[in-house]
Amino acid sequence: MITTSVAEAADCLKKGQVLAYPTEAVWGLGCDPFNEKAFREILRLKQRPIEKGVILLAANVAQVEHLLTGLSPEIKEEVIASWSRRSPAERATTWLLPAGGHIPSWIKGSHSKVAVRVTTHSLCAALCHAFNGFIVSTSANPAGLEPARSLQEASQYFANELNYLNGDLGLSQEPSKIIDAETGEIIRA
Repeated sequence: MITTSVAEAADCLKKGQVLAYPTEAVWGLGCDPFNEKAFREILRLKQRPIEKGVILLAANVAQVEHLLTGLSPEIKEEVIASWSRRSPAERATTWLLPAGGHIPSWIKGSHSKVAVRVTTHSLCAALCHAFNGFIVSTSANPAGLEPARSLQEASQYFANELNYLNGDLGLSQEPSKIIDAETGEIIRA
């Protein structure tokens, strides 16, 4: 299915289906992060090992507030500022945060932390709102190939094996940078 309806796309996620959708810089694959069957379908489509983990995408800080509680007030402020003060053309930031016991092991992979990004991309934010929570966000491409940058490229990779939310990419030229919130280590520059 290809749709421009955020409600239809969110419904796909709620039904345990995989969805391709445009993000800030590339197309992503998403699912309900608490649905292991849907998550394993993403791994199959991407030919990606579970150990790598994936990013969780949220519409606002409230959707991930529980993941920020273990941070110092200064670091928490820095994380929130990076999400809320970003211009649309600026590269997004994904933070590695303490996962706690409520994030499924398959999301974290072999890591003790979880990668989280609050988006300023209006379509992604609308999708997370309609889904009523954060969603999986991993680039729409089989392992070793370039991430899709259009509906056409995503559908060339995955044909009718999943659903598509058609829309425009954001203005960023690069996928998000990834930083460990506790150590400050840059994982992806």
